[in-house]
Amino acid sequence: MQLPEQQKVPAPASSAAEGPCKRGQFNLLRWFSLGSFLIIAAVALGLGYISTRFVVTESIERDSMLTAQFIQAIGDAEIRHAWISPKRTMGEMLDPRQDALYPDVNPASRAASRIEFLDHVEHLPDILLANVYALDRTIVWSTNPEMIGMRIEDDDELNESFEMKTLVSTSYHEIDEERPEQKLLREPEYLFIENYIPMFNADKSKVMAMVEIYKEPVDLVERIQRGFKAIWMATVLGGAAIYLGLFWIVRRAAMLLESQQKQLIANETFVALGEMSSAVAHSLRNPLANIRSSAELAQEIASQSAQKNIGDIINQVDRMSRWVRELLVSLRPVNDDYETVDLLLAIDDTLSAFDPQIKRSNIAVQFTPQPCPPVVSQQVLLTQILNSLFANALEAMPKGGTLTIEIEQPQPGHVRMTLSDTGKGMSQQQQQMVFKPFFTTKTGGLGVGLALVKRIMERFEGSVELTSQEQEGTRVSLNFKVATGGEYGAQHIAGRG
Repeated sequence: MQLPEQQKVPAPASSAAEGPCKRGQFNLLRWFSLGSFLIIAAVALGLGYISTRFVVTESIERDSMLTAQFIQAIGDAEIRHAWISPKRTMGEMLDPRQDALYPDVNPASRAASRIEFLDHVEHLPDILLANVYALDRTIVWSTNPEMIGMRIEDDDELNESFEMKTLVSTSYHEIDEERPEQKLLREPEYLFIENYIPMFNADKSKVMAMVEIYKEPVDLVERIQRGFKAIWMATVLGGAAIYLGLFWIVRRAAMLLESQQKQLIANETFVALGEMSSAVAHSLRNPLANIRSSAELAQEIASQSAQKNIGDIINQVDRMSRWVRELLVSLRPVNDDYETVDLLLAIDDTLSAFDPQIKRSNIAVQFTPQPCPPVVSQQVLLTQILNSLFANALEAMPKGGTLTIEIEQPQPGHVRMTLSDTGKGMSQQQQQMVFKPFFTTKTGGLGVGLALVKRIMERFEGSVELTSQEQEGTRVSLNFKVATGGEYGAQHIAGRG
């Protein structure tokens, strides 16, 4: 809290060393954010690409297989419909140049079955072009009359289908002008498929003809595009969820590590200062006691003019003794053993202790006690906290003012006590330094009060918050953890016994 004058105190050596160390330390959160984003993005893009390619490949192969089965089934049906011998197949009927090789088949039936079959092929849905190849790779029929009689050589897919006796399918996005068999009747909009469908003899030991179908499956393309959107949407959302989840975990870990690092530095500082201060305090305590005793004896026999000087000596010795006590208390290890403490009773005791000073400084106290459950702390330490805060508040209002005490429960399991004064307040820079050990704005102050308050509150899973405005006052909030019912009951039973 703002007090009469500001006294600049050098920061501890550990704080000075903390700056360069902090600037050069490894930033876990920053590197994880960048590294995890790149890795998750790469994995997500890879999975998305593989998934979309799988959908396209599987969909095209499925469509090609169904087309081939449909074409071959139509051929078998037309052979039966024309009453041709089951020993003959549509594959043997498709090349009109080979009609003489099948004298057992009626020429009219052969021609009728062929015409009906080709008519079905020509009117397949989504068809762009249909060709029928003879064994010598000559086109004997086509929906594009210009291609009839053309012989196609160096077509790897066509040769593979003839030799392997299997369906061969390929997908394209653009017409290949260098391939003479791709003289489609119309320009496809997005994707078209080329199917080579073998037509066999009766025992399926030989490919007699090849049906080539170019089709643009509009419905299939729409389904593929919807699948693309769903896959990429799921990939993006899944990657984002994983990234945010990991980022949250690492951010919590980074904050915890930073907090532990600060706590470690603070503990090291307190340990070093404690060892040094204990030695100094023990060395000063006896000389100070001797000086005070001697001054008191001298005051009894001193002249009236020397009384004031001797009184100043005694006051200064008392001030130095108080410094020594505060220093030893602030650097003493805080016991982790907690008690259930009545906060209202502690506040009443503190107000009673400071009542003379409150009246002397003409300060109005505004405090309306509210029902408050017991809190987790230690009676001695809570009294020390309240004494430090009340002393600072009263010293910030030397010419009078208002001291306000409020108690509330912001959420279940927690109690907040707020102490407000109408003193001079603090600047932003002072507020940033106020919880640092040995920083003080008081002339003759030691600068360990608020640092000790913060240390004690955090030790018992609480916290302290300070807000201030210059020339308006300071507000300090203590956030306590509520003691459980079992602890409270045990405390009262022990008190009764």
